[in-house]
Amino acid sequence: MWRLNKVRHKAGRQGDSLEELKLKRREHERALRQARRDRQLVSKRLLLNDDEDQPEVTMDTDTGEQDVLDLFLRLQHSGPGKEAHLKALSKVLRDPSAQLTFIKQENSMHLLVGFLTGSDATCRLQAVRCLHELSHSPHSNLSSACLPATPYLLTYLPGQSTKFTELCLYTLGNLCPDSDAVKEKLLAQGIIPALANCLENQRHNLAVVEAVGFTLSQFLQAKNAPEKIIPMVLASSLLSNLLSVLTPDPKFGLAPAIECAWCLHYLTSSTKDNKEVLAHGALLQCSSLLVSLGGAVAEGNKEEGLELFICPLLRCVGNLLSSCPENELSAQAGDVRMVAALCALVQAFLQSRPALARESAWVLNNLTALSSASCSALLTLNLVPGLIKLLPFSHGINTMILRILANIAHKKKDFCAELARCGLLSALCATLKMADQEMVTLSMDVLYMLVVGGPQVAEEFVRQGGFSLLEALQYNSEGAIRRRATHLLEEQLLSYSSCCLQEDSPCS
Repeated sequence: MWRLNKVRHKAGRQGDSLEELKLKRREHERALRQARRDRQLVSKRLLLNDDEDQPEVTMDTDTGEQDVLDLFLRLQHSGPGKEAHLKALSKVLRDPSAQLTFIKQENSMHLLVGFLTGSDATCRLQAVRCLHELSHSPHSNLSSACLPATPYLLTYLPGQSTKFTELCLYTLGNLCPDSDAVKEKLLAQGIIPALANCLENQRHNLAVVEAVGFTLSQFLQAKNAPEKIIPMVLASSLLSNLLSVLTPDPKFGLAPAIECAWCLHYLTSSTKDNKEVLAHGALLQCSSLLVSLGGAVAEGNKEEGLELFICPLLRCVGNLLSSCPENELSAQAGDVRMVAALCALVQAFLQSRPALARESAWVLNNLTALSSASCSALLTLNLVPGLIKLLPFSHGINTMILRILANIAHKKKDFCAELARCGLLSALCATLKMADQEMVTLSMDVLYMLVVGGPQVAEEFVRQGGFSLLEALQYNSEGAIRRRATHLLEEQLLSYSSCCLQEDSPCS
């Protein structure tokens, strides 16, 4: 989603043709999702110096390459000014062409490793800054070139200054997306235990926590993460420590909690059975945070980056709900407060972040599908009318809202009558006229549950002109819609059709 990039601090029948179009659309959407995922996998992070605002380089390419050669020669010879030369080199290495020039020099990486492992702490810091600039390169082959330095970066994680540790972590995190070979090498060198140890010992240092979260998330997005990386993570202390730092610090800001929340999202979305994650109390903690955030958003909290924190929390909860035993849902997900928070999030982000509003509705759908108490809470708290008003919205929000309403109708017959009293029937009359085939199909599914729930609902739907709407749908191009419309008319509503003839106004 919205992650930070910089760290500062016609043949055949028509029905068959439609099925083919739907299949092609699903394949296209799958390809788009994969493309988005691939772009995420190559995301990198640049840690700026304290005296910098922008990382861009405006130097002439030829000048930058010549500067690299000059500095490389000076660093090869003994004498004073090594620190200044390394600092100048780190700035020159912002230029992608200069990066390639440096790597092409014989023993260039060994030169940096020499300074990295030397006794001069200042030179060590400038050397790791140079490595960090190289790791941020758009040239994927530079990751492999930096491999000689990775064992030392891992070794230096504990016991160094915060800035040095941050640079090591972000450099390691930048190196892994470009090459599977680099990723495998880092795993073999023990990066997961090293990250666990670093987070364990420095969980009160939030700048380091943020860096650990970023680096870990880079590995958790790998294609082989479910088989190879996640078992290592679950066997370490990482999960419990990620949860321990999930609550934002009001003084430091949201960034560390955001990174840890994304790690939890990648864990829960890549694991078939989330029982171990549930056993650590992840669902309860993420749900509690969402309840608090929903309340804050409802009160007008517009803190920068808040949506970056809410998004992974929503995905964690949505994924964990399916693994949670039904008898523990109320205790772990807090039905009443949770549904209120989710509704608040849907409303708050409807215009500004429709994708986030859809994510909130998705979690509410998962919750109502599993919990009768959450369905009851929506009705008791009078939240259903607000949901019904969202049915005209697109971006997939309206279809998700219909699924939520279907969950409520499915749970109890009494709920059907309450949904009708909330104005759902007139809303369905509107959605049945939509061009969106999925919305029409879902609307008829919801309508079926409502009219089966009681004769009063069926009679009211006919009185509102629903009979003629279904008659028109019998001529729809989609076969499934025609069959549903015919079944509703002949099996559920035909005996009430006289109501329509008694109305003063024509049905439409």
